[in-house]
Amino acid sequence: MERTLGVSTRLWTRRLDDASLAELAAHAAALGFGAIELPLENPGDWDPAAAREVLAGHGLAPVVIGVMTPLRNLVSAPAAEIAATGHYLAQCIDVAAELGADTVAGPLHASTGRTWTMTGAEREHAYLQLRTNLAPLVDRAVARGVTLAIEPLNRYETSFINTVDQAFDALEPLLGPGLGMLLDTYHLNIEEGNIAASVARAMGHIAHVQVSGNNRGAVGADHFDFNAFIHALDLAVYTGPLCVESFAPGSAHTWRPLASSQDALASDSLGYLRNLQLGGLR
Repeated sequence: MERTLGVSTRLWTRRLDDASLAELAAHAAALGFGAIELPLENPGDWDPAAAREVLAGHGLAPVVIGVMTPLRNLVSAPAAEIAATGHYLAQCIDVAAELGADTVAGPLHASTGRTWTMTGAEREHAYLQLRTNLAPLVDRAVARGVTLAIEPLNRYETSFINTVDQAFDALEPLLGPGLGMLLDTYHLNIEEGNIAASVARAMGHIAHVQVSGNNRGAVGADHFDFNAFIHALDLAVYTGPLCVESFAPGSAHTWRPLASSQDALASDSLGYLRNLQLGGLR
């Protein structure tokens, strides 16, 4: 199955604005990508109407990425903080609809990097709280033709949803139109005992997929079994994009160069994924 291949602007820049969006859209298209992830740290950072025109001019399909900065939490937080987070995510949905994106993806449950201990009963209560606070957002997403894609993160970035099984525990009553999962190979590699089985478990609920080397470097320049992963996605009938996610030096704990250049990381990943999807590397 041949899927659209995309890239995150985070590979080149920490913070997106109108000028950098236009520049990176042109650059991503010139490299050969067909989709682009646009982080929305704060509504107003970039204009969705202008971005829609820019991306259409380059033939790029958009994906909006929710950025869960400190104090953005839907669970185990003060009521005002939860309400503000809900407002932010509602704005993300509206931006996606105006942009023409059908997905808002990310760890939309709690601040990235926030960890806390929970008893079994406390975890169940937090899952219930998450569903309660997500429900109106899922309704809004359905009304706007958008799907929220919740991302399990590794244990160092959250203590809440680390695995596909935990995502089902937290989200299952709401999964369907308006709500699915984001699978990221970086996190899958750390947390899942059997990645192919986890992809199969998520079948029908995979709303977005991110790929990178196991060290956040180039796809294919690492030990991750991308052959098996792509085959698992085929069996799960996932038809959405595969987006390369890495980070500009100095951000997201990227303390050393992961390739000879950021462009090389992007281009090498793109070439590997193209060959893999065409069956050349199997």
